[in-house]
Amino acid sequence: MFAYVWEYVVDTNHADAFISVYGSGGKWIELFARDDGYLRTELLRDASDPNRFMTIDYWVSRDARDRFRRTFASEFDALDEACEALTLQERFVGDFNLQPPGGRS
Repeated sequence: MFAYVWEYVVDTNHADAFISVYGSGGKWIELFARDDGYLRTELLRDASDPNRFMTIDYWVSRDARDRFRRTFASEFDALDEACEALTLQERFVGDFNLQPPGGRS
């Protein structure tokens, strides 16, 4: 399994809109769910800073995520552009391979 992680600092006035777009049932999940390689997304809100969020998107593999990005490039870019006004900062944290239980792959 593979995870794709981003950090966001959200404008206070747009926090609810950010949660509705990036959270469960939001437009990002709707787009990702169009691909069979997508598994789920976790939206985390910082307990100390309510304007800081992390998204963790889970895919069956890095190749599946990359295939999705190629296949849905125009839709992805349009949604990304539409969401820019919700955030003050956006930072790619990294791509992560998840280890199975027991720590061996």
